[in-house]
Amino acid sequence: MVTDAAYARCLEIARGHYENFPVASRLLPRAMRPHIAAIYAFARTADDFADEGNRPDDERLALLDDWRDRLHRAAGGDFVADDFDAAAIFRALAVTMRRHDLEPELFDDLLSAFRQDVLVKRYEDWDTVLDYCRRSANPVGRLVLRLAGYRDTRLDDLSDAVCTALQLTNFWQDLQIDWRKGRLYVPQTLVQAAAADENDLDRGRVTPEWRAAISSAAGATRTLFEKGRPIADAVRGRLKWELRATWLGGIRILDRLEAAGFDVFTSRPSLDWTDAVVIGARTIRWKKK
Repeated sequence: MVTDAAYARCLEIARGHYENFPVASRLLPRAMRPHIAAIYAFARTADDFADEGNRPDDERLALLDDWRDRLHRAAGGDFVADDFDAAAIFRALAVTMRRHDLEPELFDDLLSAFRQDVLVKRYEDWDTVLDYCRRSANPVGRLVLRLAGYRDTRLDDLSDAVCTALQLTNFWQDLQIDWRKGRLYVPQTLVQAAAADENDLDRGRVTPEWRAAISSAAGATRTLFEKGRPIADAVRGRLKWELRATWLGGIRILDRLEAAGFDVFTSRPSLDWTDAVVIGARTIRWKKK
């Protein structure tokens, strides 16, 4: 069937990208995996428009605008089939959106965050960083909940806390990568309070001042992880195991960053098979708080 082929292509796209946490993990209910893959392929492609290659900014924005137009047309059953991958993504996504009654606003929020990555390079304070996370990360958690049949304000709030924490952890993990692209997500209020100098980042140096600024940011990130932790006890079935493993993976990256003094210029912490073993054991021994 055409739709089956579209979902299969989305899964190939998803598996072709490196992430800290596996997409469409085997811990997820089997029925959810194709839909997760469709959402991921949509978001991953849009993120690449904003972030990859050497395109000028106006071209990046034009691609994102076109992606948004394709999204709304696909939601109405109209497909633009001039590109094989795009046709597969939107054909699958249209079915997923219709079958699970997904809010188009969640996808629009994702695209608005990708546009912001093109246009915004510094964040003045926590409010501006958290607003970015509200659109770049939190929609994904809410979409997963919708796919699992949950529409509950409390669960949305818990999911938002974990998704924001995961996004922030990725910011501190990828500080060197983002810096090379001219972006810095550490709030300027923390940078200024620590008297950190951006010239040191140009030199690849994480000074005591930068450690202080990022440590403060990491502390706020850990607080959000703890705030959202109950989400892994509030859902049923295989999803709870997926959320526990994801939460533990995020905490493990944050622990690694802190242990390394946040010096991602020397070594960027990541997860490997040994971490998977540890996370698996801790997932099984998980205790409700």
